[in-house]
Amino acid sequence: MQEDILITTQENKTDYSALRGATESIKQELRQIIVGQEKLIELLLVALLADGHVLIEGVPGIAKTLTAKLLARTVQVDFSRIQFTPDLMPSDVLGTSVFHPGSATFEYKQGPIFANIVLIDEINRAPAKTQASLFEVMEEQHITHDGRVYPLEAPFVVLATQNPIEQEGTYRLPEAQLDRFMFKVLVDYPSLEEEVQILELQHKGPQLKKELDQVQPVLSAEQLLALRQAVQAVHLDKKLLEYIAQIVAETRVNKSLYLGASPRASIALLNSSKALAALRGRGFVTPEDVQELAPVVLRHRILLTPEREMEGITPDEVIKLIVQKIDVPR
Repeated sequence: MQEDILITTQENKTDYSALRGATESIKQELRQIIVGQEKLIELLLVALLADGHVLIEGVPGIAKTLTAKLLARTVQVDFSRIQFTPDLMPSDVLGTSVFHPGSATFEYKQGPIFANIVLIDEINRAPAKTQASLFEVMEEQHITHDGRVYPLEAPFVVLATQNPIEQEGTYRLPEAQLDRFMFKVLVDYPSLEEEVQILELQHKGPQLKKELDQVQPVLSAEQLLALRQAVQAVHLDKKLLEYIAQIVAETRVNKSLYLGASPRASIALLNSSKALAALRGRGFVTPEDVQELAPVVLRHRILLTPEREMEGITPDEVIKLIVQKIDVPR
């Protein structure tokens, strides 16, 4: 792990070389095991820097869970994994009160959600009441149990996976929960060359497990929080604030959409654009940053009209048209 990460400020300008160096170190650790998935890794890092949760969607077997687990290993924080199933109860996630006969008292036993990075596998397999148990903690980063509030330690990030094609035994995520995810990332199959590299790794056999164990922490919790503070200092012109607001507002009046995005989407686009700029070593946001992140911020927050769904239009296509419609600030 890097011993120190310094974010220096001179003449009101922040040096982002240390932040970029730290994130590049994380990428190097992940590349020991993960083949390809460069975009997924970059977006996970952006969310980590912007204090946002990520929903990862893709077919089974493309390293969604492995990537999330290894990312958590590169940060020296508490990690928890929860496998969502149809019989999972809210208490299995949040915790429950345990009675002690000797003292005739109840003690709150914290659930697996009490960690810094939480991986929720197949999030759409749990019923509505279990999904609802995540509302408070994902937004407010605390749990209310028996009238008492239990705060979670920062950083707190939820990484959730789901498969796009399975319907039996799954439950549609409510809009209120989807809105709490900063990003929805779609993960595709690897290329032919990447799949050959995957097979070469697997061919090593026992050596692969040894390499998995070699993925080391790069950041501490304190260092990650310091990087997040540096992200907040990224400059964003007022014209870009208006640009973000115009893009999100257009989703609410667009004739192809039944449901538009909330102000939480605007905030997510603002914070993630600043994180992406810092990740690339810049102290300022460009319109291209906003345009690049618009699909992953908006695609899960909008609903197509039935007519557009029947035509086979995708949310990403509508978002692309919206972005093209709004004048780019100069």
